Amino acid sequence: MNETPMSAAKHKRRIGVITTSRADYSHLYWPLRELAAHPEVEIGVFALAAHLSPEFGSTLKEIERDGFPIKARIECLLSSDTDTGMAKTIGLAILGLADALTAWRPDLLLLIADRYEMLAPASVALALRIPIAHIEGGEISQGAIDDQVRNALTKLAHIHFTSTPVARRRVIAMGEEPGRVHHAGAPSLDHLRRSALLDRPALEARLGLTLQPPTLLAAYHPVTILKDTTAEADALFAALAQASGQILFVYPNADAGSRALIERTRALAATRPQTHIFVNLDAVTYWSLLGQVAAMVGNSSSGIMEAASFALPTVNVGIRQQGRERALNVIDAPAETSAILAAIERALSPEFRKSLSGMVNPYGDGTAAQIIARVLATVPLDGLLIKQPAPLTG
Repeated sequence: MNETPMSAAKHKRRIGVITTSRADYSHLYWPLRELAAHPEVEIGVFALAAHLSPEFGSTLKEIERDGFPIKARIECLLSSDTDTGMAKTIGLAILGLADALTAWRPDLLLLIADRYEMLAPASVALALRIPIAHIEGGEISQGAIDDQVRNALTKLAHIHFTSTPVARRRVIAMGEEPGRVHHAGAPSLDHLRRSALLDRPALEARLGLTLQPPTLLAAYHPVTILKDTTAEADALFAALAQASGQILFVYPNADAGSRALIERTRALAATRPQTHIFVNLDAVTYWSLLGQVAAMVGNSSSGIMEAASFALPTVNVGIRQQGRERALNVIDAPAETSAILAAIERALSPEFRKSLSGMVNPYGDGTAAQIIARVLATVPLDGLLIKQPAPLTG
């Protein structure tokens, strides 16, 4: 009887997945589930930055609890709260990932979105000739360095998954070959269709509090394009101090200025009744909360991308999300106290909530993970590293 030599046996396709924080992991959860279930794919998770930080909730334990294979834990986040610390974090991540990706060399490396730490795995993959797949390219957020990071990742990537048709056209306009650019939708929206969300009593038990209407969910991050990344925060905190009702804060991203924002939040909670702070909320708890609060306020992309699936009124403050596609639920307000208060009042009005009935989320319908996994599992690897230049016109 003839036997196939082990050397000739077909190997599973190795797909490495980079995650840096609670935020991107919640987006990657369902793509990871789809890839892990594929019979011809072997996944490996590379966790770094805020995932390993007790200050930001040690969210690595969430990945461990979900059972995904973690190939490396990269300690790289500096606790400095400065832009210099951010730059050094990139360098440390490169050093750690160079060894980790050499030891378990994937056939493809999956990156998502626009966090500055993502420049590290993209740079290492480039040097190691590992093709890159990128999720959520082609979007715009002019008030953050994320905008430049996202565009850099697009040009370094070989396969693209965009959240909207407009984003797909923008990636192609950057010179990427149309056949490499797939409109998938935002994978975070898969939670709405596929995760078992908590009802109000279960959510209150998970949070350890009673939701008392009107409840505002506040998510505010440093505006990293500004020299003073917290320059717009004064107006927001002044407005929230005057706003009525319950406020639930979630921690900001680990960017320059985040610790100053955390201190501002703690100070507000110490003096304003019914103000609560959460260091970390898992994806199911967070999504369940979006379905139960009266409105969202801050400058997080979540207020634009995810809140729209609940027709949740969102007050988007300042310039951080400037240029991003938004649905009817978003009320833009400049970083001025009176303007923010007026926007909150409008968001909480029954008339505005009623006007959102039947609205559609432009970021998708919760089927992104299947599209992403199918393409990653089947895309031909031969020649993937060599991209053809866009034809010149004019």
